[in-house]
Amino acid sequence: MTEPKIRILVVDDHPIVRAGIAATLEDAPDLCVVGDAGSGPAALEFLAHTAADVVLMDLRMPGGDGVQATAGIRERYPEVRVLILTTYESDDAILDAIEAGASGYLLKAAPEEEILAGVRAVSVGKTVLAPEIAASLVARVRAPRGPRVMLTPREREVLTLVAAGRTNGQIALTLGVTEATVKTHLVRSFEKLGVGDRTRAVTLALELGLIG
Repeated sequence: MTEPKIRILVVDDHPIVRAGIAATLEDAPDLCVVGDAGSGPAALEFLAHTAADVVLMDLRMPGGDGVQATAGIRERYPEVRVLILTTYESDDAILDAIEAGASGYLLKAAPEEEILAGVRAVSVGKTVLAPEIAASLVARVRAPRGPRVMLTPREREVLTLVAAGRTNGQIALTLGVTEATVKTHLVRSFEKLGVGDRTRAVTLALELGLIG
């Protein structure tokens, strides 16, 4: 009995790139391209009516980026694996994609066999990283740590309430302070953590064990 082919959706905002990737995949006897999409939202719409096993996802697309699309796919279609295939390789981009649920991260400049092997690997639940990507992440992990972030007890209280979904007004009422005071604590927390918004502040504070 013939094994079923791995069904692939190719997502990239450049039609010529999509066509080239699809042609490479179709040459493999065990792979089948079921469609293509030019943006993250278009990929989600496609999956609503056509099944796929693996989505080959670009990261930066004008119509909706690959990280958001990856998160949406993993939430709505958890059985579908996402393999990032892009030209971007910054550490933050890699980590964002992995946190969103991507099963792998390869570069478009990779040899064809590496891409084909990556598709096959993620289709059976394995994680795939391009050698240069893996090396970059290892270097980041091994890099000397910066000075420990020190938040005041009140700053930790405020971030804990933010993590619980409270607004500035609700936090002010809970702590018996003004909204301006809450904003001041948040701004100081942002500065100490080196972030620019509430979500990143809470995420980093949790990672560092500053709030529970």
